[in-house]
Formats: sequence, C-alpha cells, structure tokens
Amino acid sequence: MTPARGLLYAASAMLAAVLLAPVLSLAVAAADGSGALWPHLAAYVLPQAIRDTFLLLAGVGILVIGLGTGTAWLVSAFAFPGRRLLDAALLLPLAVPTYVVAYAYLDLMHPLGPVQTGLRTLLGLRSPRDLSLPDLRSLPGCVLLLGFVLYPYVYLPTRALFLMRAGTLLEAARMLGAGPARTFFRVALPLARPAIVLGTGLALMEALNDVGAAEFLGVRTLTVQVYATWVNRSDLPGAAQIALVMLVGVVGLVALERLARGGRGYAGSGHRDRPTARRRLSGWRATLALTLGLTPVLLGFGLPAGYLVWAAWQRLLGTGLPETLAAQALNTVFYASIATLVTVAMGLLVAASPHLLGRRSGSALIRAAGLGYAMPGTVLAVGLLAPLALLDNGLASLADAGLGWAPAVGLGTGAALVIAYTLRFLTISVGATEAGLARIPSTLPDAARVLGRGRFGTLLAVQIPLAWPAVLSGALLAFVDMAKELPVTLLLRPLNVETLSTHLYGEAARGTYEDGAASALLIVLTGLIPVALLLRLDRDAAPRQSRSDA
Repeated sequence: MTPARGLLYAASAMLAAVLLAPVLSLAVAAADGSGALWPHLAAYVLPQAIRDTFLLLAGVGILVIGLGTGTAWLVSAFAFPGRRLLDAALLLPLAVPTYVVAYAYLDLMHPLGPVQTGLRTLLGLRSPRDLSLPDLRSLPGCVLLLGFVLYPYVYLPTRALFLMRAGTLLEAARMLGAGPARTFFRVALPLARPAIVLGTGLALMEALNDVGAAEFLGVRTLTVQVYATWVNRSDLPGAAQIALVMLVGVVGLVALERLARGGRGYAGSGHRDRPTARRRLSGWRATLALTLGLTPVLLGFGLPAGYLVWAAWQRLLGTGLPETLAAQALNTVFYASIATLVTVAMGLLVAASPHLLGRRSGSALIRAAGLGYAMPGTVLAVGLLAPLALLDNGLASLADAGLGWAPAVGLGTGAALVIAYTLRFLTISVGATEAGLARIPSTLPDAARVLGRGRFGTLLAVQIPLAWPAVLSGALLAFVDMAKELPVTLLLRPLNVETLSTHLYGEAARGTYEDGAASALLIVLTGLIPVALLLRLDRDAAPRQSRSDA
C-alpha cells in the first residue's frame, strides 16, 4: 500500500469514527442517567410524547401523500391554462421552514389578527368573543401546517416519475379502455409507489426534526421533549434517554420506508420512456384544476410569505428595522459559510471514496455519511456533547503541555455548531458530488490513468473540475439548509450569539411576532435559492413537450 493510499484510508476511518461518534455517545449518556429517572420518563413524559409524535407523523404522512401525489398527477396528466406556472409554484413551500409558517399563522389566526378581525368586520361583529375559530395551537393544526409545507417532498419525485416513466404504460391503459380514475389507481399509483414512499420518508424526517412549529403549536413531540428536558430542566441524561428513543424510531422509520419500497428504486425500464400525453381541460374543469392546484401553494407559501412581507413593512414604517438584524444575518452567513466549506471538502472525499478506496469501503463510508441527516437535530446535538467535550479536554491538555496555555476549541466557541452542521448536511454534498462524478464518461479517468496519473491525481486533475457544477449546487443547497436550521443552532450556538432562526424563535416564544417578521422574511428569501435551483435543473432535465398546454 502506498503512503498516499494509507493516508486516505486513515482519513476515511477517522471520518467514519466522527460520523458514528454521536450515536455511541448518545447510548453512553443515556446509560449514565439516574436509575430513578427512567421510570419518571416512562410514566409521565414518553407516553404523551410518543403518542403526539406518532399521531403527528401519521397525519402529516397521509396529508403529504394526498397533496403531493394529487398535484403531481394533476400537472403531469392534464393540460389547462396556467399549468406551467402551477408546475413551478408547487415547489414554493419548500422555501419556507416549518417554524416560519407556524410563526406566521399564529399571528394571522390570532383572535386579534387580520383573519379573524377581517371576518368580524364583514359580519358586523365587534367582540372577539362573538366569533371563535378553532384554535390553531393543537395537534390537528400542526398536522395541517406541516403537511402543506412538506408535500413538495412527495410532489417532486412523483411528478418526475410520472413524466419520465409513465407515458407508455398510461397510453396502453387508455387504449384498453381505462378511464382517468381507473388509469390513475390501477396503473399510475402502483407505478409511482417507490417515489411516493421515498418522498414521504423525507417529509416525515423533516416533521420529526421540527422543534419550533411543534412547540409554538403546543404539540409535545419527542423532539420538543428532548429540547425541554435539556434546556429547561438542565437534565442531559434524561434528554439523552429520550433522544435514544427517537433514534430507535428513526431507524424503524427508515426500515419501514425501505420495506414499503420493496427494495426497489424508481420503476421503469433502463431507457427513457415516452413522456405522458396530457388530457386537455377547458371551461370549468380547467378552472377547478387550477384552483385545486393553487390551494396548497396559497396555504403553504402565499399566505405566510405575504404576511411576512406586510409585517416587515409595517415594522419598517413604524420603528425601522431591528438594530440587531444585521448582526444576526452576519452570524447566520458566517457559521453557514464555514460549515459549507468543510462540508464540501468532506463531501468530495466521501463521494470519491469508491474511486479511491474501492467500491466496498467507499459505499460503507457513503452510508455512514447519511447518518447525520437521518438523525433529528436535537438528537445529533445531544450526541455531540460528550465527543466535543473530549476533544476540548484533549486539545487543551496538548496545548497546555506544549504552549503553556489552553485555548477552547469546541463547545461554546462556534466550532461545535460548525461540526454539527457538517455532520447533519454532509449527505447533501455527497449526493450532489456523486451525481456529478457519475456523469463523467469512464474513458476520461481511464485515459488519465494510462497517462500515469494515480487515483488521487486523476480525481484532482480530471474528475473534480468536470463535476464542479454539481459540487457547487450541493454546496448551495447545504448552505441554505444550514442557514434555516433551528434545533441544532438553538442547542449548540455560542453564548450571546443570535442567528436569524434563533432570533425568530425567541420572538415567537415571547409573542412579539412583529419584531421577528424581518428575520423570518430573510429566512424565506434565503430558502427561495434552492427552489430556483431546482426549477432550473428540472427545466433542463424535462422532456421536450409542446408549449401549447401552458
């Protein structure tokens, strides 16, 4: 084994250890808890938390499947005026984090908010007690809000499958006399099952990771209980024990998703099938189709985004922008940028590991890289505490012995936040880089090897330059997710450091919604970046079709 190859193996083993450290640390921290603590959690905390979490995930799962699959079929199988605009608009809820939507709707639906005030004015009522709408702070309210924000996770892969794989089979079904309903339920829906299950799994992971929306709406999920047990009760072992229960649930959710897919990826043949032929709608049917399609866009993006623009404008006219807004935005960009650079470097190593270390070792490292994204942010934060404390103590001892002083390098310095961001979103960079490397013809690396380049030299001179657009797209997506991340930032940020997401969380917790509107609007504008990127990539990859159905 050459020294360079040995160094790569050592670096990969160290990276795998870093990725696995939070899981092992979580188990150790949970085992170190007080013996009397677990009976209390089992009797008074976990039953409600598990019940609320299960009901939340079940409700969100049903809603995202219905909305995502229905809208995907609508824009794929039918042609009507405004379809192309609707096709793009259905992705917009991805730009709004769940906690921002909850923040906006709490003020919109408040008894003294614009919705109920407007209704009372229309009905000639004066007192808020004369008109009482259902309280949004409830489990059904949380299910509805999360469902209307997260359905694009199902819509995007299901629509792609309908467009790229379903054309020939659907045309055959129509030739055999199947109507639209029968074609959908007997052909399209079974065909789309892998995409639906994959998207639903991602949506449920996001719902499980949520802490802001659930807490704002009074739903005591496992994620909220981890945060409350750690921060409010200063009980780290108890938080670790609840987090371990969550981790078991995540493993079960991933296993259920793979079982539901039956071990299959996207259905279809290896070649590109004929695009789906759309049925043309006109008159009231076209109006109904456009209205149904725009409803989730309006509820998941239009209303909260419009409210944030209005509230931020009112705040600007009244007292100006908050003095701390620039510092919060700078902190957000600073930590997300550093973590993005680290994530891209690690993502390159992991994605290229099958080329550098062999397929078996590389595949194992790629699977390990997905652990962080599978773990909710609160679980990852709890699991990182002990490894970061060990790192702090070890480096401080070395620095003290060699330099006579011991700097802080981990907890409380921002390094913990960067490490957590990197582990949480590493798989995004890995996936994008993998896709870029896969598109490179094998003849180019082979030619470089024939000309005397080693594996690492071929990677640097040939593969990375050719895959650079995909690497940049992964970096952009990772940066935006880091800028919006709430649970990890809440738990691991340095003292007295506020980001846009933590400031918004604090204002919502205090009920001062108007003071957080500008921060929320900046978060939404940041979230529009990956949506625009997805739209461009989707447009480049879409099959050529007639523009007459626009």
